[in-house]
Amino acid sequence: MLAQDFKSFFETSKRNGIILSFGGDLSENVLFSLGEVLKLRMIQGETDATIAKRVFSIFVEQAQNIIRYSADKLPGASTPPRGMISAGMIVVGVEKGRFFVVCGNEVPKTDAVILRERLDHIASMSSEELKRYYREKLRQPPDEGSLGGSIGLIEIARRSSAPVEFDFHDLGGERSMFCLKAYI
Repeated sequence: MLAQDFKSFFETSKRNGIILSFGGDLSENVLFSLGEVLKLRMIQGETDATIAKRVFSIFVEQAQNIIRYSADKLPGASTPPRGMISAGMIVVGVEKGRFFVVCGNEVPKTDAVILRERLDHIASMSSEELKRYYREKLRQPPDEGSLGGSIGLIEIARRSSAPVEFDFHDLGGERSMFCLKAYI
């Protein structure tokens, strides 16, 4: 039964255009390795260099968001950002002739509220407004509690070919499942 279930999962992934999928504990080292696999996959698929760069950039931003902000962290792995190990899932695929990158991880409910507001704001902007907002955020100090420059979500939106899609699912207790999908 194990082989049959796994084969079914693998075939379903292929049928849905999945070219890279990772779920579990993610760290900067794992991100680097997955990034190398993604680069090779893009080269072997003869992907246009500009598209490949955008896919890779969005993949890295989303993976870093999992590493830095997932509520599901390994205990003691809190030295930002190199020593952090956090759980989540990231998938790269092709749908209707265009690439997508989707990630998901658990977040504290309090963070979900703030994250939804940020993403609603970003999703409402035109590409020119995103460019201005990005430049404005570069001149400001990072947001409180940020482990980066507070520009990752803006970067993802700027490099996407369509507005980013996002969703939250209440997990009960103090956590929500967060998913973000970007098309390239």
